[in-house]
Amino acid sequence: MKRLTLLLSLCFLMITANAKIEIKKIDPTNWFVGMKDASLQLMAYGDNIRNAEVTINYPNVRIDSLVRLDSPNYLLIYLNLKDAKAGTMNIDFKLGKQKTTVKYTLLDRAMSGEERKGFDNSDVLYMLMPDRFANGNPKNDIVKGMQDQLCNRNEPSLRHGGDIAGLIQHLDYFTDLGVTALWFTPVLENDRPADGGKHSTYHGYATTDYYRVDPRFGTNDDYKTLTDACHKRGMKVVMDMIFNHCGDYHPWGKDVPSKDWFNNPNYGLQTSYKLTPVLDPYASKVDMAETVDGWFVRSMPDLNQRNPHVMQYLIQNSIWWIETVGIDGIRMDTYPYADRTAMAEWMKRIDKEYPNFNTVGETWVTEPAYTAAWQKNSKLSEENSYLKTVMDFAFFDRLSMAKNEETDDWWKGYNRIYNSLCYDYLYPNPSSVMAFIENHDTDRFLGNGKDTMALKQAYALLLTMNRIPQLYYGTEILMNGTKETTDGNVRKDFPGGFVGDKANKFTREGRTAEENAMFDWTSRLLHWRQGNEVITQGKQTQFIPHNGVYVIARQYNGKNVMTILNGRNSANKLEVKRYAEIIGKQTTARDVTTGKTISLSTDVPLSARQAMVLEF
Repeated sequence: MKRLTLLLSLCFLMITANAKIEIKKIDPTNWFVGMKDASLQLMAYGDNIRNAEVTINYPNVRIDSLVRLDSPNYLLIYLNLKDAKAGTMNIDFKLGKQKTTVKYTLLDRAMSGEERKGFDNSDVLYMLMPDRFANGNPKNDIVKGMQDQLCNRNEPSLRHGGDIAGLIQHLDYFTDLGVTALWFTPVLENDRPADGGKHSTYHGYATTDYYRVDPRFGTNDDYKTLTDACHKRGMKVVMDMIFNHCGDYHPWGKDVPSKDWFNNPNYGLQTSYKLTPVLDPYASKVDMAETVDGWFVRSMPDLNQRNPHVMQYLIQNSIWWIETVGIDGIRMDTYPYADRTAMAEWMKRIDKEYPNFNTVGETWVTEPAYTAAWQKNSKLSEENSYLKTVMDFAFFDRLSMAKNEETDDWWKGYNRIYNSLCYDYLYPNPSSVMAFIENHDTDRFLGNGKDTMALKQAYALLLTMNRIPQLYYGTEILMNGTKETTDGNVRKDFPGGFVGDKANKFTREGRTAEENAMFDWTSRLLHWRQGNEVITQGKQTQFIPHNGVYVIARQYNGKNVMTILNGRNSANKLEVKRYAEIIGKQTTARDVTTGKTISLSTDVPLSARQAMVLEF
């Protein structure tokens, strides 16, 4: 037995002595000095790299540990950069007699973490899908060497060719509209073939490289150029990230770093999509496992955030994009599907490094108590999430029902909104909750119609209530669609963004009279909202719907705003005396949506489904 062991050891030494070191990749691709957390994980990837010895001779850089994973092709190097200065350091890898040196760059930060200010309730986020917005560079529609060589606008689930160049070319549109922040669905590489030649990952949620913008969108430098251009216009950029899963064509999927890198390897469990077990005090183990450890879909392996090396990689990646591109916020996809404790640690570390930054988590349950429990410092949860902003799916759900109902004296119509907002006491910070009327995963608000009265009421409410509002691209020009056939029907191309489009809806000339009317109405309200302290800081008062009329009021430093919604399909009136606590002795007000002066000396007449936003 001893002889066999000796022979095996000799064979191993002979193999390593003749092995050739090839470092294919190191993540992160570079790093920054002067961080509050001086630690750095480097993931080196290359044939037989696991057993290499590593040395670094650079002032104030110390190797804390080497972690040799199950796969022979990965090596984790943990460094301490305390007091290190910017520069290029040599990382020496030695395996037997073979030696390879990799130059690694440490950079100065563009600004301190405290200087980075995230989005808040003074902003209006405009969400769009880069592939579906505008094609500014047709040359990158198909990129040689990538798995997916299809680009066909006639197929709703294939790539259409929109890119970063197209976004840069239409920045005037966003400023004309009046939004202050742009949220793009993920821009990172999704190098995966289309299933059956019909279904691609144009949406961006199957990441194959966490440090590279998808070449069909552009380059990392293009992304930085876009962000800088937005900042010059006073707009912020929110980056969509996914910690719950990656794409099945990620190198980790083909060469798994360790046996516990993924939950249920080889698609051993499909998620139930039911998020309630995460907070359910009576949740069974099987229900919990199906929620947090199941794969989102077959093409998206479920990452194990309980593995500290996985989580360190992901945390560093988010920091790298903040420092490299200068993003102003993060939208985290499928938030409760990931490990709760690990995600809280991520948020805690981001908050420590960037105390004025902001992240919004997708928490898709339509009950306020569930959503509120995920917000930072919630008293409803024993475990602090440190997540500053959550998404108000309850508001979306109630409004989706209310828009098709007349408001009665008890439950229907805008009573649903009232009965949802009355639970705002559950939130530690209601003004840091994100509200929306639609997004890329829902039917468009207009469905297959164009009910502008319902849309105006929804926008009037969304843009004046105590929330961070999020809009979805194209609704301001009456883009519609439902998911009954395919998700692609709610993710159509913005007209005018692509060669061959019959009309250019980016311009007044290309829009119909009805589309211009809706754009102008929305733009007027958005520009009025910018810098409006009554909306961002004012006290909110809501009135139980009375005779079909729902009113929300905001008050700040002697200024008042009243949002008035007639929830009936017939003419109605605002009974002025009922709202005396807001109106007081005021006799006139200005309707922000029309510019008209409204008398408050008598009851205010309302047409069917009319929306008013009065300021006085």
